[in-house]
Amino acid sequence: MLLTGVAQAAEPAPLWEAGLLGFTASQNAYPGASERTQKTLVLPWLIYRGPVLRADRGSVGLRAVKTPEFELDIGFAAALGASSERVKARSGMPDLGLLLEAGPKLRWNLAAEGAQRWRLELPLRAVFDASDSMKMRGWSLEPALQLEQRGETWMSAWSLGPLLGTRHLSDTFYGVAPAYATANRPAYEARAGLIAWRANLSVSRPLAPDWRLFGFARLESLAGAANRASPLVQRQSGASVGIGLSWSGWRSERAAAD
Repeated sequence: MLLTGVAQAAEPAPLWEAGLLGFTASQNAYPGASERTQKTLVLPWLIYRGPVLRADRGSVGLRAVKTPEFELDIGFAAALGASSERVKARSGMPDLGLLLEAGPKLRWNLAAEGAQRWRLELPLRAVFDASDSMKMRGWSLEPALQLEQRGETWMSAWSLGPLLGTRHLSDTFYGVAPAYATANRPAYEARAGLIAWRANLSVSRPLAPDWRLFGFARLESLAGAANRASPLVQRQSGASVGIGLSWSGWRSERAAAD
């Protein structure tokens, strides 16, 4: 369902906000897995909207460039881990840990009209395994075309694009070392390239001055993926969903510059 509405002039956002964030999410153990993994977490969170130092809108760190057309900052992402005991295709193999990603993100503002804004996002991220002493697992590139829409009380963002990975990252998901090969799971050396196509939707709206409800959904397709032949690929498509609630109990009186 496409959300529509007319954006209203909003009050300037505070320079910083702090509070608690709770969410529950369910996703495939990895792109192509037949099993799912679920997590429910409650975490402290902070938003800071300084002119250079930023922690907002999925980015954290130094904002190197901001013009009406371009933004360059440090973006981050995370993927839930999965125990191999619960993923039949990976039985006896090492677990998939919690993967943390960080790296430069370029936003190119393509067009804006009323409450709608089109962007091209180009995030390049180094991937680290938080469950294994932050060992590096390779690099990912996830270019995406995004449509952002703002209404009187809600905001939504739609995006579509490929997820690309280096050989090391692909091997994390799809490689089978000879030591873990079985009669039903032959050894496989993963290749760099397309991991999956992704279509994303995120929505949020305030429930009260200090409370905000948010949710997201993602569809994945392995059509044309570089490692479809891996014995660890059990499905050609998958979905992720999540819902959460944030509470902003503390905020600055000073407004952010932008």
